[in-house]
Amino acid sequence: MERGKMAELESLETAAEHERILREIESTDTACIGPTLRSVYDGEEHGRFMEKLEARIRNHDREIEKMCNFHYQGFVDSITELLKVRGEAQKLKNQVTDTNRKLQNEGKELIIAMEELKQCRLQQRNISATVDKLTLCLPVLEMYSKLREQMKSKRHYPALKTLEHLEHTYLPQVSHYRFCKIMVDNIPKLREEIKEVSMSDLKDFLESIRKHSDKIGETAMKQDCRYNQWKIIAKIFFSLLLSPNIQAQQQRNLDSIVSQHPRVSGGKKSKKEFCASSDLEVKNTSPMSEQDSGILDVEDEDEDEEVPGAQDLVDFSPVYRCLHIYSVLGARETFESYYRKQRRKQARLVLQPPSNMHETLDGYRKYFNQIVGFFVVEDHILHTTQGLVNRAYLDELWEMALSKTIAALRTHSSYCSDPSLVLDLKNLIVLFADTLQGYGFPVNQLFDMLLEIQDQYSETLLKKWSGVFRNILDSDNYSPIPVSNEELYKKIVGQFPFQDAELEKQPFPKKFPFSEFVPKVYNQIKEFIYACLKFSEDLHLSSTEVDDMIRKSTNLLLTRTLSNCLQTVIKRRNVGLTELVQIIINTTHLEKSCKFLEEFITNITNVLPETVHTTKLYGTTTFKDARHAAEEEIYTNLNQKIDQFLQLADYDWMALEPGSRASDYLVDLIGFLRSTFAVFTHLPGKVAQTACMSACKHLSTSLLQLLLEAEVRQLTLGALQQFNLDVEECEQFARSGPVPGFQGDTLQLAFIDLRQLLDLFIQWDWSTYLADYGQPTCKYLRVNPTTALVLLEKMRDTSRKNNVFAQFRKNERDKQKLIDTVAKQLRGLINSHHS
Repeated sequence: MERGKMAELESLETAAEHERILREIESTDTACIGPTLRSVYDGEEHGRFMEKLEARIRNHDREIEKMCNFHYQGFVDSITELLKVRGEAQKLKNQVTDTNRKLQNEGKELIIAMEELKQCRLQQRNISATVDKLTLCLPVLEMYSKLREQMKSKRHYPALKTLEHLEHTYLPQVSHYRFCKIMVDNIPKLREEIKEVSMSDLKDFLESIRKHSDKIGETAMKQDCRYNQWKIIAKIFFSLLLSPNIQAQQQRNLDSIVSQHPRVSGGKKSKKEFCASSDLEVKNTSPMSEQDSGILDVEDEDEDEEVPGAQDLVDFSPVYRCLHIYSVLGARETFESYYRKQRRKQARLVLQPPSNMHETLDGYRKYFNQIVGFFVVEDHILHTTQGLVNRAYLDELWEMALSKTIAALRTHSSYCSDPSLVLDLKNLIVLFADTLQGYGFPVNQLFDMLLEIQDQYSETLLKKWSGVFRNILDSDNYSPIPVSNEELYKKIVGQFPFQDAELEKQPFPKKFPFSEFVPKVYNQIKEFIYACLKFSEDLHLSSTEVDDMIRKSTNLLLTRTLSNCLQTVIKRRNVGLTELVQIIINTTHLEKSCKFLEEFITNITNVLPETVHTTKLYGTTTFKDARHAAEEEIYTNLNQKIDQFLQLADYDWMALEPGSRASDYLVDLIGFLRSTFAVFTHLPGKVAQTACMSACKHLSTSLLQLLLEAEVRQLTLGALQQFNLDVEECEQFARSGPVPGFQGDTLQLAFIDLRQLLDLFIQWDWSTYLADYGQPTCKYLRVNPTTALVLLEKMRDTSRKNNVFAQFRKNERDKQKLIDTVAKQLRGLINSHHS
């Protein structure tokens, strides 16, 4: 039921919709009927609609037929009237045609004139339009021609400005012309061409900068050098004013600086002057500059002319132009990245030292010049451009450069063995550091490295002075310096601090107690101190640090270099006693001069010795050690000479009777000792006494060994008496006092062992010896029973050999028994002593 109702309702709605559509078709224009018909076909009941449409068409046909039947008579009447009008119209047409022909014939000339007028007007209009268009096009063509001319003359930044005006001002007015479209298409190509050309100029500039960076650095360092020279002159000048007792070396420094640089014009620019010059250069090298160049050729300036500034050598306009061009083109970051990348590459090349840099100072100088030139350029770029390089980028480059430079200097400076080259290198490094410090770069690490090089410098100085000392010691004649007049005397006293009132009173000619090597060594020590002082200059060290450095180096010179040289001379095989005596005298005076060296260092450093932590000079110890070595060498040499004389001894141990005097060799030996000890007059008393005592003891011991040596198997009393004569000669020498200062018979005690032994055998006082043995008051206290037994055995063997046929005589038999008895008792003493 409900379905039926719903179907009926849908049928009614569809019929109403169809009726509405039919009304729209009847009332709507034919051109707009499409949407109405589409709505029919979009629905699902178009069959019913066609039925409705057919019914409506039949209704309209019936109405049309009725209307036609109603109006048919009127239509027939209208046709009849129309036929009548056609005849009249034909007549009118003929009349119009005639009139037109007549008019045409009459207006031919006018038409021709009008056509000519029309053509003239058209030409006039075209000419006017052409003039107007050309007026718009000519500026465009002129600007384009100007652009081409500017690019041809390499005025790239003005060309870029012209291109901007052409693109944004002129071309939009005539953009519909074909040639303008061609120009518009060429504009990106022109921009790219300007970029490429400006980049090419920049590459040329960078290449030129790389090749000429050493010239730029040389100029910058020359300016800083002259500035430092003025500082040194001013410093020495004020020290002359403040200290009337200024050291002569400072005066010589001042004279040498003034003589080398008689006129110094221009120095290191102050910061304000630098900025002013930089601003001026920015104006002079603006992007509109007509000139493209990298490094300007500058001939070497005379000393009288002002040295040009490092920036005066460089035309930075290619950088500025390229920077502005890339900035205008929106590619500034690309340009900055390229510039920094290329400069980093160049920095690595600059920081690569040549393999033979250490051979000459010029190698170091060129290396430093290139580095300074590089950073002078970068510093100028930093201050004259906005952001092309920044401080962080520059600090990064400097850190890299500093580490590589220090590593290279450590490696190459280690090969330097010439102190002059090391000193020149130090001055060059200081100049290098001061120059870059003036541009705002931190250089503390360079000065720290110079302290490392100072140790190497000290070593090279020590090696050099080792050769100097060796030459002085080898060439010395080891004899007192003779002076024949007052002038020579004052000259020596001026070279070495020596005062002796007695020597001054003596008339000329006279002699100093020391030889020539004393003033020479003293002056060389002072020269060494000056050399150490030279290295400490401009290192920004305090007076205490300089004083400490000089004292430590001087101590090494004294305790190691000079000490080794003296020891070498003392230990030479061919050194004589006279030379050794003179060395002792010389070292004594050098030891006394150490206090003057202390004062000398104090005067040049202005640091008092009483200052806390002040290093003391060890010269006194050095000279004492050398003197002690020389003394020991004297003792050794004396003993060797004595041994040489003893080798000449030729005793007849089987002699029955002694000679009338001492042996010849011993007489010669005593004569040698007397002449030798006469030379010891200038030696300290204890040294001469010790040498004399040592020689006598050695002589006594050697003579005793001569008696006891195994080769002497038999010994007669006559030989022993001859030996006694020789010992008496020695005792006579000891009593004569060859060296003053001995008390009583002190020197004779050196022969006491021999004397008691000989007295025992010659006097044959065995009963006393055996009875008093071991008592402090024993007459033969110094006679050892073992020694006595050995000597007794030698005499017993001789007695047996010579008295084979006399053994039946009672005296000989008694003597032989006595010897056997004494020998037996001596063995008992020896055994009891050992037990």
